[in-house]
Order: sequence, then structure tokens, then C-alpha cells
Amino acid sequence: MRRFWLLMALGCCSLSCAHSTGSVIPAEAPAEDTTLGPGDVFEIRVFGEKDLTGKYQVAPDGSIDFPFLGSINAAGKEANALAEEIADQLEGGGYLKAPQVSIFVEQSNSKRVSVLGAVAKPGTLPIIPGMTVVQAVSQAGGFTSLAGKDDTVVTRRIAGKLERYRVPVSEITKGIREDFPLRSGDIVFVPERMF
Repeated sequence: MRRFWLLMALGCCSLSCAHSTGSVIPAEAPAEDTTLGPGDVFEIRVFGEKDLTGKYQVAPDGSIDFPFLGSINAAGKEANALAEEIADQLEGGGYLKAPQVSIFVEQSNSKRVSVLGAVAKPGTLPIIPGMTVVQAVSQAGGFTSLAGKDDTVVTRRIAGKLERYRVPVSEITKGIREDFPLRSGDIVFVPERMF
């Protein structure tokens, strides 16, 4: 029962905040952040060099350990920029002549969204390019029977300021509105409906 009242309080707060900001649902998808970050898993391939080809996971400090080169900062870099950096260091260090380095991202664990409230499995999810509110709720197990679907709120930080958007999910699922595109760091909150 205590959980119920806590969710109700959070839902009311979220809704009043959402309405007070007057934020309109963005017309276009937010720019994708494709930089590497802690927890991301990728494969580095060095053409013709099996011993230098392998899978890596970005450490919490943002680095990876690469043969010959040691610790390299990967966080905040695009995959192709990191590949160029490794190639330059391998050539500059005299290890290889004109190496061809490619990076293939397998898991983007550093980019996440949170889905909270009246969903079956609240928590954080890795974001995939183009993920929307409906997809995120589905991955969180769907709405509970008490969910106030049309009062779903997305909270997003833009230029250091929190923006809140009320998302009418019923209209989206009926095809009346476009689905709401998410970006890394968004919080999706589904309140329980009021009787």
C-alpha cells in the first residue's frame, strides 16, 4: 500500500511538472549520441594481424588496454575516430606500416534510459538507435493494469535544464500521433491512474 501511495505522489508530481513546463513533444528525433562510453563492447580488427584483433570493453574510467599501446582513452570518441587513433599510434610507434584498423560496436551499454512507475519490470535499459517510448515500455514488460498510459511523462535534460513531456500513449498506439523518440539519459515515468 505504501508503494501505491509513493507511485501516486510521484505521478502527481510528474504530471504537474509536465503541465507546468508546457513542453511540446519534439517533432523530430533527437540527435543520436554514438560516442563510446564505459561498458560498451566492441571488436577491433587490424587487417592481417590476428594477434591484434579482439573484443574490448570500455572500463569505468573510459579506457581500454590495447597490445603494444597500453591504456587508450576510448570514452567520448566515435568508433571511427578511435580506429584512426589506434592506427596512427601503431604506425607512429613503429609496430606496423600503414595499418588498417576497424571497430565494430557490439553492445552500447553506456547509453541507457530509465523506465519507472506502472510497468511490469521497472529499471534501466540500454538504448538502441531510434528507440521510442512505446518500445521502451514494451522492453520493460508493458504497462500494469493500473497504468495511466496517457499520463506517461518523459524527463530529459537539455542544456542543463530538465524538460518534461507528457506522452499520450493511447493516441500513439491508435496511430493518431507519432511515437516519442528517446535519447540516452531520458526517464520514462508511467503513473498509476486515478480513480
